[in-house]
Amino acid sequence: MGALWIAHVTVTDEEAYMKYVAIATVAVTEHGGEFIARGGRFIQFEGKERPRNVVARFASVEDAEACYHSARYQEALSFSKGASERELMVIETTE
Repeated sequence: MGALWIAHVTVTDEEAYMKYVAIATVAVTEHGGEFIARGGRFIQFEGKERPRNVVARFASVEDAEACYHSARYQEALSFSKGASERELMVIETTE
């Protein structure tokens, strides 16, 4: 089964967050992830609105989890913390 990495983000420090984005992009692609939505137009129907929403596709939940725990992604997170408020989840797809 595939997996989707879904992040909902409010950026509070654009400069630091862009450092996160640069490193996280490498980490995601190194683990076979492919971005399918990244900060595009959205409509919030329910829940807390976050102006930046990102979805990446992975081959499996395990691949997405390995990406999150990788040294490179953890390095990226050091720039995200304090520069954003966010929720991140991985969900298995039905395909």
